Amino acid sequence: MTRIPFNKPYLHGRELVYIAQAVASGKISGDGMFTRKCHQFFEQRWGLQKTLMTTSCTDALEMCALLLDIREGDEVIVPSFTFVSTANAFALRGARLVFADSEPDNPNLDHHVLEALITPRTRAIVVVHYAGVACDMDPILALAASRGIVVVEDAAQAIDSYYKGRPLGSLGALATFSFHETKNVIAGEGGLLVINNPQLTERAEIIREKGTNRSAFFRGEVDKYGWVDIGSSFLPSDIVSAYLYAQLEVLDAIQLRRKTLWQRYWDNLAAALPAKGVKLPLVPAWASNNGHMFYLVCESLAQRTALIEALKKAGIDAVFHYQSLHRSKYYAAKHDGRELPNCDRFADCLVRLPLFYELQDADVDRISETVLAAL
Repeated sequence: MTRIPFNKPYLHGRELVYIAQAVASGKISGDGMFTRKCHQFFEQRWGLQKTLMTTSCTDALEMCALLLDIREGDEVIVPSFTFVSTANAFALRGARLVFADSEPDNPNLDHHVLEALITPRTRAIVVVHYAGVACDMDPILALAASRGIVVVEDAAQAIDSYYKGRPLGSLGALATFSFHETKNVIAGEGGLLVINNPQLTERAEIIREKGTNRSAFFRGEVDKYGWVDIGSSFLPSDIVSAYLYAQLEVLDAIQLRRKTLWQRYWDNLAAALPAKGVKLPLVPAWASNNGHMFYLVCESLAQRTALIEALKKAGIDAVFHYQSLHRSKYYAAKHDGRELPNCDRFADCLVRLPLFYELQDADVDRISETVLAAL
């Protein structure tokens, strides 16, 4: 029996051609020709105001914290059901993390709880578009604007996804994307910072270049460059961007295949699973589906454990996802003690099924049949 992995990195073919071109150009450090091509693609395709490739989405989030001058005593609202990088970027600057619960029916942050979490020290609200499905952004943006709070979009999973027709990553003052090998388009590692507030653009370039105005120097705007601010080395090699650019060229084909696989899972499972107490992904009317992830929500931890084990025995790799950050070893003692029951339920009950470009229709059918038999 052929094993079905949870993920398989996609190689279209031109990635290696472009990497060779980058090497032949004589410049494989940051901001080479393929990095510029990636920036142009994102800005033109989705109308993003300014984009900067980074070594990871984690680094892009850390740049957000630096750009917002987050410091000790500030408060930042983040979902508890997210990857540690979302929170860690702001904890590194000394912020107090205020964790928000998930929606009752999907893992995204519940905007209804936000107002009660805001204090005079609140500097930012970080939203995570889980599985590439948009949070309900209009009430979040309106609340933040009324209180002078910045919204940051962690759109790590949300490339080519939309909220009421608007591309995710274009709604907050800042946004970040990931090109980790598990994402829709990949570079192995790699990320993107989106700056939608023009007042932050010049400083973003400086922070990304170790705190120097080196980018302005290479554009001929200053006659020499030096240390003008804090920063770090957030630039990826142009080899990373070369790999990514080859993927961006076939983005539409990748998206079509992933959404086709997602729909096949739905067609196979939607009729039978509710009777077994298992819920399928929710895509609200305001959101689009970018085919990033197909997950199930079991009715208990025991049911999920048994399902993952049954799939494993059948040669299928399925995995759970985030653990509640408010219960983490690092932050539990710092949390304010509020219960976040929806977040905890997703941490205990959510299971992700394999979904990658080269997954075959027959594989989806086999996985679906195994799920139904196991339940």
